[in-house]
Amino acid sequence: MSLGLNDEEAELVAQARAAAEHAYAPYSDYQVGAALRFADDAVITGSNVENASYGLALCAETVAVARALGEGRRGGLAKVAVVGPLDKGVGAPITPCGRCRQVLNELAQLGGTDPEVLCVGKDEVRRVALSDLLPHAFGPAHLD
Repeated sequence: MSLGLNDEEAELVAQARAAAEHAYAPYSDYQVGAALRFADDAVITGSNVENASYGLALCAETVAVARALGEGRRGGLAKVAVVGPLDKGVGAPITPCGRCRQVLNELAQLGGTDPEVLCVGKDEVRRVALSDLLPHAFGPAHLD
C-alpha cells in the first residue's frame, strides 16, 4: 500500500496498523491505531481501548500520547499516523476526534511543533497539519 507515501511514512502507517491489531474494541468492533514519530525518529504507538462504560473509552491517539508522556517525552512530535479498519464504512481517511486533536496539540505545543497528521483510508491518505485540524488551539502557553 503506497498511497503516495515515502518509505518513512509507509513504515509509520504500518506501525499504526500493527497497533490497531491490539485494540480492545469489543463494543464497536472498530479498531484504531496511532503512531507518533518524534524528531529523534522514535515511534510510539497506541490503540483504542473501549470500556463497558462507554464514556471511559480511550482513543488510540490519546493512548499513544499518554505512553509518550509516561516515557518522559515533552515535545519533539514530528508526524502522526492514524488508521482505522479497512473493511468498515466507506473507506474514507480517519481523522482524530476533537479530544484527540487537543491531546496531540498539548504534546506538540510542548515542543513548539506543528506535526503533519496522516489520516489513512482504504485508498487515500489525507495529509493535514495539526494546526489545521485544531485551529486557534488552547494550550500550555495560555496558562503562563
